[in-house]
Amino acid sequence: MQSEIQGFVEKIIYRNEDTGYTIGKLRVKECRDLVVFTGNLLSVNPGELLKLKGEWFDHPKYGSQFRVDSYLSLVPATVKGIEKYLSSSLIKGIGPVMAKRIVAQFGVKTLDIIENSLEMLREVDGIGLKRIRMIERAWGEQKEIKEVMLFLQNHGVSSAYATRIFKRYGQRSIQVVKENPYRLAIDVSGIGFVTADKIAKDMGIANDSQVRVESGLLYVLQLLSDEGHVYYPYKLLIEECKKVLNVEREIIVKAFSAIALDKRIVIEDLNEDGEIKVNHKAIYLSKFYRSEVGIVTHLKRFLSKKKTLLQFDCEEALDWVQNRTHINLAANQKIAIKKSITEKLMVITGCPGTGKTTIINSIIKIYQKLGQKIVLAAPTGRAAKRISEVTGCEAKTIHRLLGFKPGGSGFKKDEQDPLDAGLIVIDEASMVDTLLMYHFLKAVPQEATVVFVGDVFQLPSVGAGNVLKDIIDSHVVSTVKLDEIFRQSRQSGIVVNAHRVNSGDMPDLHPDRNKDQDFYFISIEEPEKIVEKIIFLCKERIPHRFKFDPVKDIQVLTPMNKGNLGAHYLNIQLQAALNPSLKELRIGGKVFKENDKVMQIVNNYDKDVFNGDVGIITAIDNEDHEVTVDFEGKVIVYDYKDLDEIVLAYAVSVHKAQGSEYPVVVMPVHTQHFILLQRNLLYTAITRGRKLVVLLGTKKALSVAINNNKPQRRYTYLKARLKLLLE
Repeated sequence: MQSEIQGFVEKIIYRNEDTGYTIGKLRVKECRDLVVFTGNLLSVNPGELLKLKGEWFDHPKYGSQFRVDSYLSLVPATVKGIEKYLSSSLIKGIGPVMAKRIVAQFGVKTLDIIENSLEMLREVDGIGLKRIRMIERAWGEQKEIKEVMLFLQNHGVSSAYATRIFKRYGQRSIQVVKENPYRLAIDVSGIGFVTADKIAKDMGIANDSQVRVESGLLYVLQLLSDEGHVYYPYKLLIEECKKVLNVEREIIVKAFSAIALDKRIVIEDLNEDGEIKVNHKAIYLSKFYRSEVGIVTHLKRFLSKKKTLLQFDCEEALDWVQNRTHINLAANQKIAIKKSITEKLMVITGCPGTGKTTIINSIIKIYQKLGQKIVLAAPTGRAAKRISEVTGCEAKTIHRLLGFKPGGSGFKKDEQDPLDAGLIVIDEASMVDTLLMYHFLKAVPQEATVVFVGDVFQLPSVGAGNVLKDIIDSHVVSTVKLDEIFRQSRQSGIVVNAHRVNSGDMPDLHPDRNKDQDFYFISIEEPEKIVEKIIFLCKERIPHRFKFDPVKDIQVLTPMNKGNLGAHYLNIQLQAALNPSLKELRIGGKVFKENDKVMQIVNNYDKDVFNGDVGIITAIDNEDHEVTVDFEGKVIVYDYKDLDEIVLAYAVSVHKAQGSEYPVVVMPVHTQHFILLQRNLLYTAITRGRKLVVLLGTKKALSVAINNNKPQRRYTYLKARLKLLLE
């Protein structure tokens, strides 16, 4: 039987930001105890006055509760309610302390003062003109967000998505959604086609409408590119689209023609052997076609011109650099250095311990001796920092090197404004995807020498393509493969076992116990016990036995994000175990504390922080709604609304760890991760550890990973296009 209750939100116990499902406690005048309510309530906060419609039910464990079918947010009417409302991280410029002062000054008229007579807030101690303007902006924005949320609530969208939509479109949010809700699937992070489709259907858009099918095709292609595909075969794509869209084949074919005519996709006849053939159609999103063809065009431009820069004897250069560095170079290292002198473009690839760093340093010294300008870059901030540390030269991310600006302006450096460099070294080149490689090659000056350094046995790039491997396999670019482990590296269990895994052999799980070890395997069957052991290792055993800092030095890696051995759950457990700080912020379903280890998960060029950068939260300001993070000396301030850019980083996925190295790596290896257990993933994880690697789990899971050397195929035609250059 339907009932109606009204009261103030006392506490939010739980909120799922993906679904909007909320559990909270309401102070109802007629009830002696707080009322527990449950349901999909968008963006309700402590202190809000709610009118709820629904029904009472008895939970078998937690007793009487109120299940909400619909609700209305009312203006708080009591002094206590207003104070709690303003204290709940809603308005930038008003925290708990300031809320208490404002309410003490204006009482029940507080919200009316903020709405209509904002300048009167200057009567409150600590509020000046700057803070008033801050409150004015935040109050207006909060009202607009509420409008967007109420509109989207009617179409079943969660509060987390509503906030993202508002962040992307601002005041135009409702207009954009009404015009074409399918834009959300492409434009807004985390909103897929399914969510956009739900909104569209609720707004009356037909299942077979052209806007739906065209948007659906583009979405499916984008989804496939997120899995690494540069193009997708036409016949397979038709089947994927039928599954997602649930419409007839003819409608899909018609939509393909329409978006090809608009040049949003490119349809090309291909053959996997490199010959053009009419019966193999490939479908590209236009940007990927342009990039793949562009890579070939610029490599051809680059390789067609003979190298005239260095009039320098290779043997003299080798003798000079060996005397300078006091290192006797191995045969393959000498070949690599010679090629860097004679070739305009080359690739150096090899596993850890095979001397890649020695070669890079030697090449740099030779080019410095010749007075050439050296440019070093890598795909991620951490990889750039590492190459800078081992060479002593400044290194940048490739995006920063190319002057990338988000929001439509794109890359500044290109053919018209190329890089100023005599030698360009790109480290961790296996992480460079198709789009980034294209923009990089556009900016390479004709007279420069380019050296790509990477390990093709690692996981491929997160973005679409397998560029470094395709370049190597095409045999168009001169490549030196390093396979000899040098004597000093043979002492490392990390290096030796990484090579064993890469060769398809089990790592040595029973090393000489009389020697100091840097590689351990702990056999545990139950996932719950693995979690307990990880916490013990990070908090007690490794810091005490090996003297590593539990937060700054130890990195837990895991194959996936979900599950009780995934990054999300491990972060919650490790945060509780390693960070006793009481200063915390609960926002957007996350809990951040001062002294938390966090990771930036998107590139932010305005803040100069990049995907994969790891830092420590040094301050949480509830008044100004700001969180301060120290990224190894670079201090960045986040507004609360930007906190979706960072996540806890006590545990991260192996994919997120690409390009980084850590003093200590701890990683669960369990059949719970069966789908993701692959040799290159295990190899990548092991090679992230510099001084200590500890694996926990089962030998069966290790064996599954090592024997699974067939990573998911990525559809790319780059190798074939490059082979045509040779012909």
